[in-house]
Amino acid sequence: MSKGSAILGFILSFIGGISLMWGLDKYVPAGEVDAKKEGTAAGVAWSFPDAKVPISSADPHWGSADAPVSIVLFSDYQCPYCTKVEPAIKAMKDKYGPEKLRVVWKHFPLPMHAQAVPAHVATQTAFEVSGSDAFWKMHELVFANQRALTPENFAAWATQAGVDMAKFTPAFASNAGKAKVDADIAVGSAAGVSGTPASFINGVFMSGAQPAEKFAAEIDKQLAEAQVLLAAGTPKNKIYTTLTNKNHAAKAAPAADTKPQAPPDPAADKTIWKVPVGKGDPKKGAKKALVTIVEFSEYECPFCGRVEPTIKELLSSYAGKLRVVWKDNPLPFHKRATPAAILAREAQAQKGDEAFWKAHAMLFANQQKLGDADLEGYAKELGLDVAKVKQAIKENKFADVIEECQAVASDFQAGGTPHFFINGRRISGAQPVDNFKKIIDEELKRAEELVAKGTKLEDVYAAATKEGKGPADLEKKDPGPAPKDAPFKGGKAAKVVIYEFSDFECPFCGRVGDALKQVEAKYGDKVKIVWRHKPLSFHQNAPLAHQASIEAFKQKGNDGFWKMHDKLFAGQKSPGIKREQLDQYAGELGLDMAKFKKALDDGTHKAAVDEDIKASDKIGIGGTPAFLVNGYFIEGAQPFSAFRAAIDKALKEAK
Repeated sequence: MSKGSAILGFILSFIGGISLMWGLDKYVPAGEVDAKKEGTAAGVAWSFPDAKVPISSADPHWGSADAPVSIVLFSDYQCPYCTKVEPAIKAMKDKYGPEKLRVVWKHFPLPMHAQAVPAHVATQTAFEVSGSDAFWKMHELVFANQRALTPENFAAWATQAGVDMAKFTPAFASNAGKAKVDADIAVGSAAGVSGTPASFINGVFMSGAQPAEKFAAEIDKQLAEAQVLLAAGTPKNKIYTTLTNKNHAAKAAPAADTKPQAPPDPAADKTIWKVPVGKGDPKKGAKKALVTIVEFSEYECPFCGRVEPTIKELLSSYAGKLRVVWKDNPLPFHKRATPAAILAREAQAQKGDEAFWKAHAMLFANQQKLGDADLEGYAKELGLDVAKVKQAIKENKFADVIEECQAVASDFQAGGTPHFFINGRRISGAQPVDNFKKIIDEELKRAEELVAKGTKLEDVYAAATKEGKGPADLEKKDPGPAPKDAPFKGGKAAKVVIYEFSDFECPFCGRVGDALKQVEAKYGDKVKIVWRHKPLSFHQNAPLAHQASIEAFKQKGNDGFWKMHDKLFAGQKSPGIKREQLDQYAGELGLDMAKFKKALDDGTHKAAVDEDIKASDKIGIGGTPAFLVNGYFIEGAQPFSAFRAAIDKALKEAK
């Protein structure tokens, strides 16, 4: 045996041993909860450390401990192809059930996906504190909102998935789940995984987002193989290791580096993005800088506050060589972020960049105090015209400026905050200062080479990003025509049609309402917003609420539907949207109660809801809210700027 093989064997044995210890110690309590929901024997910890693809109850899993076939899925929450394989995995669960099939999740975030690692740490943390059932619910929400991977959203999705937040919050803050993510990367790398999604069906390698039929064909083969082994006297708990080792040897994955893969390094992504810097963007640092950091951030986000000392240290360490450019990206669920941004912009308008940065520092120092009275106090302390500040906030004076920043963030997939581009190179989140320095040091060398070849200092940023990537193309989907009697608002014959796939029990669907109101205000009859039903499977009250909205539409047309729509979203948390509340809302709207109750009792409108779900499933829409603007796909509770970009593009094409 070579020295390298011995080391690799030790690493895999060590990982397997850790998994076994986790399974016997840390995870048994969660397993007991999962047992009732997934068919796993209560209190049973299982581990297959000797298999070529080792798995254990320390992995997020679905299905029985004795299931004869296991799909081990190595996947990445930011990978678009990984999203596409999810419907096939769900179909296999439905087809074979937990007694025949076990699905095991392995984290495999790719280095070029900057937002993936925190997402994986978040779902792993959910698993560690609340078990597999909570993990899979959160897992579904993460994939459904792949373009909105932010720490704030992780917390919201964890809450929605029923995770114990008293345990989740400190565990996620301490990065506790990172060790398991790194261990999974090592296991996948050793097994030959180099891209995602990658699946092993009892050791048989399957690359990419294969269709359900291909999974089913291999599962059927493995069920037959398992039956032969069982008939020959092989114990159930030996089936996985026996078949995996046999199949892995016969159908090995493509050759890959056998060294365990290092955790993703932000500096490994060499992609350059051509992020624009505007004249009015607040700037600090060197006026003729070799390196420019463009920062998308906001004042209510705690992670944005945490990175402020890092930026301060960088400006000091690279004095004379570095500048920072600020772009506002207030997230829609941080209600005080926009007023705070307006204060800072008004400070800039009244007294220049220096005043902006003073206001900026004051806002971050007082993130928990961003009420109107607080902002007025800061304005006075900064020596600003307080009356003008109050008027600016009241009138949303800098709406166009902020929306333009958000549009750029959307163009360059910088949806979460904080988000940075260092001479065009992406780094996401409140990363350690050394991660920034690695990229800055590399970009300094590149900038110095440009200067040596004759580039003026004031032109370095433009030259460094000249060949960079521009805005990503919007994805298009075609769900086919909406039902003829689908509820809508806006211009009946508008050239731009927005399909809104939404769920009355989804909190994110409620949050997007403000952005849609801005769409209506700006575009009026130029757009038509068409409602499509998409109640998610884990929202128990949503299906009947959707049927209630259809009955309101049948009785009172568009006006009746949108009034019921507003009541359902307003009542999401209190008083709720259970049957009792649905009857109450119908009465308040003056509906014929006999007809209303009969429609809900008989499930009269269930088929209509199911048809919309089927249409969205067919084109890969897994979560809510989701929108199609003349086919251009917008995912999640995005700000108005994201809609504006798609609508403007669609309007130009429609002329």
